[in-house]
Amino acid sequence: MAKLSIIVPCYNEQGSIPLFYPAVEKVVTKMPLEIEYWFINDGSVDHSLAEIRKLHQKDPERVHYVSFSRNFGKEAGLYAGLKAATGDYVVVMDVDLQDPPEYLPIMYKYISSGEYDCVGMRRTDRKGEARFKSFLSDQFYNIINKISDTKIVSGARDYRMMTRQMVDAVLSLTEYNRFSKGIFNWVGFKTKYLPYKNVERVAGTTDWSTWKLFKYAFDGITDFSEAPLAIATWAGSLSAIIATIGLIIVIVRHFVEPASSVNGWASLVCIMLLLGGIQLLCLGIVGRYIGRIYMQTKKRPLYIVKEKK
Repeated sequence: MAKLSIIVPCYNEQGSIPLFYPAVEKVVTKMPLEIEYWFINDGSVDHSLAEIRKLHQKDPERVHYVSFSRNFGKEAGLYAGLKAATGDYVVVMDVDLQDPPEYLPIMYKYISSGEYDCVGMRRTDRKGEARFKSFLSDQFYNIINKISDTKIVSGARDYRMMTRQMVDAVLSLTEYNRFSKGIFNWVGFKTKYLPYKNVERVAGTTDWSTWKLFKYAFDGITDFSEAPLAIATWAGSLSAIIATIGLIIVIVRHFVEPASSVNGWASLVCIMLLLGGIQLLCLGIVGRYIGRIYMQTKKRPLYIVKEKK
């Protein structure tokens, strides 16, 4: 019998964990698969680990967990779960049940046919989310799909079922700065996306603030596109061209109207501040890429395991 590994990253989800397990069990017990769970405790500061331990004690043969020494982020949790999974098929799910378990049989139907290597879920709306956050999310997909060769389906979730071959391909990418939505698409393989309407959390509150999402989106752009470097180059080139034209105008004016006074100190200061700002922006963009290279060369582990069962 084929095995399905269910990867569940958790961070401060003590209220969701007891609800997640029975909800998924109700669905997977009807599927012709051997099931294993891998809960990844990403350094939670609440009682998430205690709730996971209870599930492990209740079903030690199928429920396993990895607990980090501190919070390393969801990307590290995803990687740890994929690395620990032993199933022929692997599915990644959020513990807050925003990833509806009832789609698991449908996903398995498509992937077991052999036609697809991955079946992912795509939200068709963002009901319940702040409009500003939804707007930023939509713009992120528009931008990254225009500047990157790796295309990401708008509304795509990490909730997806993959074959062992695809999982092994994802694990072969050992980069320190990870953006899983991009990695899942970069490795290739035939993927089918199933649409569904947004589902609100069953418990707790999200840890993803607007700022964290913005930072995560920028990380995704720098991971899969060199466009920001090109922007810095073009901004510098444009500034140099404008400055050269301005210099020519000043020299010509000096010979044509030698008696004219030079005015406009305020505008001159503004121009200097503008050029200085452009230079700092370009340095910041270049520095961002250099910083990522620096972290990669350190070869630090993506996470440190404190407890595993």
